Amino acid sequence: MNLLEASGVVKKYANHLALDHVDINIPENQITGLLGPNGAGKTTFIRIINHITMPDEGSILFKGRPIKSSDIYNIGYLPEERGLYKKMKVGEQAIYLARLKGLSKQDAYHKLKYWFEKFEIGAWWNKKVEELSKGMQQKVQFIVTVLHEPELLIFDEPFSGFDPINANLLKEEILNLKEKGATIIFSTHNMSSVEAVCDNICLVNKAKAILKGNIDDLKQQYKNNEVAIEFDGDINLFKEKLNGSYDIQDLGVKNRNHYATILLKEDKSINKLISLLLQDFKISGINEILPAMDEVFIKAVELSNKNQ
Repeated sequence: MNLLEASGVVKKYANHLALDHVDINIPENQITGLLGPNGAGKTTFIRIINHITMPDEGSILFKGRPIKSSDIYNIGYLPEERGLYKKMKVGEQAIYLARLKGLSKQDAYHKLKYWFEKFEIGAWWNKKVEELSKGMQQKVQFIVTVLHEPELLIFDEPFSGFDPINANLLKEEILNLKEKGATIIFSTHNMSSVEAVCDNICLVNKAKAILKGNIDDLKQQYKNNEVAIEFDGDINLFKEKLNGSYDIQDLGVKNRNHYATILLKEDKSINKLISLLLQDFKISGINEILPAMDEVFIKAVELSNKNQ
């Protein structure tokens, strides 16, 4: 079931087409990566969801009905450009922002105390925002984003500016939020982050949604039919056995075993390869090589640009 459904969404600014009949579904209780090059239309789509701007055409359904302004109380949005009031005290500002999302002052205080202790920033409660490091400020804004426990969370480059330890802390919290029932849109340029947290992706390029689906399915779609194999035996005999039938991409020694990367031709299968090699070699491992998400991203964008 989809928590959010966008259909035929169009948005124009003067002579610039930001979104061109975009269809995007956000499955409930999953993390969907919203990806694309700079200027592709991702931020415009996020702004439409948050009622910061409105589409010129198309529709957005939230929980099966047209989205309305009051739904923002059920959405948490962490923008790429952070926006805290520098002169306000941290705790005072956090309570103020929480109350804007419908929490009472008492509930906001108790929830904030829990999160501040969890993120080890309790000592900064009475400090001004300008006294905090960029990373500390980002922690505060993350907390305010999730505090009212919305059904839909939107994180735009949430790890930007974080060191690896704090980036991992945030990653674990995002996964915990999903486990507790949240639906999440995760917008980033960092493909390793996508692989670490996302279930699905939607790739936007030049105002169009060009690639959508489950990450594992997309990797299968964009694979090159390569396999990695570890074996024990004579390398020259290995090359001789495969010569003409298989394309050896790489061959060498790793962890005291021989290894090879092999490109399967259309009429060949992994099972046929194993049957051929077992006659003369001890096979210690064989794995299908799937592309990383940055490879999928690049291939999809290049193909889209070529076809436009």
